[in-house]
Amino acid sequence: MAGKKQDFPATELGKEALGNKAYEKELKRLHVELVKLQQWVVHKGLKVCIVFEGRDGAGKGGTIKAITERVSPRVFRVVALPAPTDREKSQMYVQRYIGHLPAAGEVVIFDRSWYNRAGVEKVMGFCTPEQAKGFLAAVPGVERAMVESGVILLKYWLEVSPQEQERRLRDRITDGRKIWKLSPMDVKSFTRWDDYTRARDEMFAASDSSWAPWFVARSEDKKRVRLNVISHLLKHVPYEAEPSEKVKLPKRKIGSYQGVDYPFKYIPEYSPSAVSPKKIRKAK
Repeated sequence: MAGKKQDFPATELGKEALGNKAYEKELKRLHVELVKLQQWVVHKGLKVCIVFEGRDGAGKGGTIKAITERVSPRVFRVVALPAPTDREKSQMYVQRYIGHLPAAGEVVIFDRSWYNRAGVEKVMGFCTPEQAKGFLAAVPGVERAMVESGVILLKYWLEVSPQEQERRLRDRITDGRKIWKLSPMDVKSFTRWDDYTRARDEMFAASDSSWAPWFVARSEDKKRVRLNVISHLLKHVPYEAEPSEKVKLPKRKIGSYQGVDYPFKYIPEYSPSAVSPKKIRKAK
């Protein structure tokens, strides 16, 4: 409906395993709305900040990819900071995150955020108990300042069971496409389930405020959690379909110029045997 935002309730597709066909259909529909949201964010100069937290293997990366795969990276910017440098360790804790907050016309998505201090840093001993406690006391005020400056702040926690987390982590070990996702820290963290649960509960108790509440998404089904998060996002960022004229391509004139007779180096057609590990080792 031109000029009006559609109301998107949480996607309800039953509790059975979500098939690819139903998933792709729903995702396409939601992607269209995300493009409308993108255009509205730029048009109105909105500032949107989305935080994703959760245990290792909870599906944060896949959910972020589902959000961003059909929108512009110049508007939707993903921030996934590495471990802090020695210089950054000497700064005020939130300082290195503040510079990544959105300006007008931007959506910034944090793949883990300042809440590292309440999670992995606290559990794995990278900060002192006093530093973690101080962070939890200060973060509501910092987030209030963000919201009062005009930032639309959404915080998502993706919740996964210990059984499903273990299955996904083991899959990373055996799948050559995913092994990069399994860091030494993930392995060390694997045995600390209860410690992470306690840290999560303390984090919620301290930072689940009226101006920046936590939203929990069950992520046992990766496809379903992606749809649920996107539909929730569309409900909580006010937008309308920006009025625009239908695009019509003009007529194109193609003349007699055929281009330069240049010996272009075309890449060969793909063949599975051409990229076998044996051939790669021999080439080296």
